Amino acid sequence: MSLRRPSIRRALTATLAACMIGVTGCSSQAGGKTSIDYWLWDANQLPSYAKCIAKFEDKNPDINVRINQLGWSDYWTKLTASFVADSAPDVFTNHLGRYPELVKLGVLQPLDELPELKSIKDTDYEPGLAKLWTGSDGHRYGVPKDYDTVSIMYDKTKLQAAGITDAELASATWNPTDGGSFEKILAKLTVDKNGKRGDQPGFDKSKVKQYGLGVDSQFDYTGQTNWSPFALSTGWYYTNKPTWGTKFNYDDPKFQNSLGWYVGLSKKGYMPRYGQFGQSVTTDQQLASGQVALSLNGSWMLRTYANLTTVKLGISPLPSGPVGHPVSLYNGLGDSISKFSKHKTEAAKLVAFLGSDDCQNIVGTDAVVFPARPAGTAKAIETYRQKGLDVTPFTDRVKKGQTALYPLVYHGSEISSLMQPTLDSVWIGSTPVSALTGVNTKVNAILAEK
Repeated sequence: MSLRRPSIRRALTATLAACMIGVTGCSSQAGGKTSIDYWLWDANQLPSYAKCIAKFEDKNPDINVRINQLGWSDYWTKLTASFVADSAPDVFTNHLGRYPELVKLGVLQPLDELPELKSIKDTDYEPGLAKLWTGSDGHRYGVPKDYDTVSIMYDKTKLQAAGITDAELASATWNPTDGGSFEKILAKLTVDKNGKRGDQPGFDKSKVKQYGLGVDSQFDYTGQTNWSPFALSTGWYYTNKPTWGTKFNYDDPKFQNSLGWYVGLSKKGYMPRYGQFGQSVTTDQQLASGQVALSLNGSWMLRTYANLTTVKLGISPLPSGPVGHPVSLYNGLGDSISKFSKHKTEAAKLVAFLGSDDCQNIVGTDAVVFPARPAGTAKAIETYRQKGLDVTPFTDRVKKGQTALYPLVYHGSEISSLMQPTLDSVWIGSTPVSALTGVNTKVNAILAEK
């Protein structure tokens, strides 16, 4: 996708004038203070960052920060409109799946060009996080604020009822041929309406009351909380390089065999079918309702799961794959600065503070996410320990180097649009997994575009 800023403006009417998109988006100076805007989408993180910004303003009494929180879909729509209308926030939370396209559009400020952010080092953060925010041109476009990994969330009572111990789940192994001990666990946790388990004679896969594994309503080209832990644990990776790859590997048998096994769980009755719960029923809700026993989910959902009143929550590592250990996709949010901010000095000061121990220790103590800095993560682990939850299945993936970096590529939205219909039809069962070989050729053609 090629989109030039002047042509965007011409395509829109004058009604998209500055500060007319429904939220504040214009930095200003008044009363001796410089006001800047900070946007984020996660309502759960808003209280923690409000505390951080209050502390920042105490340290910088000449700066006023206006916070705006928008839901995920509105966030990106209004952020795009704000760049067009010259009313973009000075600082905003950014996502790895989105920032490459923003770099390509020329709307992000290279942070390493700002004096206030030159001293930031990659080693200040958990391994690999800062690398993800380094563009293909070598410039830094985001300062890490947190990280995501994936683990298994489960209902301990359902494991006990099936005669499975926590230790058995934690030591489960997986392979794409027969699913290993992990598939045996899923079979045992699946129960039909007659009380027959998935590993018992007479099990009716067409009338399942409790599925072994919950599933997202849809999975995309990264498969973060569904198929990725399996494919990645075979030694497969999305592209030909850890970051800024030039070719995708969806034609690799390791990937296709892994995805084939995964969607095959639906055919066996161990996992819900495509569209069974509709678009709105999430995996935490599936677990809470008792309709599933296990769910794969990211660390950003920990607080939601911890607050489930109908579940005796357990957290377990992903199963070990053919590489000999679990592998989680490794994602992380970052704070970016608009290239068109009129107050880049103040914006840079804010970004530096949000990425410092001063802020990240606050976020860690509140334990909404795992902060990007090790000290903040340690505080989050301790907060959850005090609540009776062992969250090391998430943090151990990073500690032990058992992660795969989120695939950074340009044209992400086009690739997603191209992949989605085939991924959906593979899950439905109307298209063989081998069809992804042809799709891979088309994806690589998009990736080759400048």
